[in-house]
Amino acid sequence: MKKNIGPTDKAIRVLAGIAIALFYYFNIISGTLALILMTVAVILLITSFINFCPLYSIFKISSIKKK
Repeated sequence: MKKNIGPTDKAIRVLAGIAIALFYYFNIISGTLALILMTVAVILLITSFINFCPLYSIFKISSIKKK
């Protein structure tokens, strides 16, 4: 797996994942929407920690700045 997530993209993914988790924790979201968003949050956090997004590789996108 070649890294394709840059530092800015990584920070946005982590913040979005944490925000969704907090919305769920404080019961701002519930039901089916909560389950879908929590799944998205987990995916965002996992991809940010491994610095690889499968969708980015399919579409040949990289948010890493070229040297």
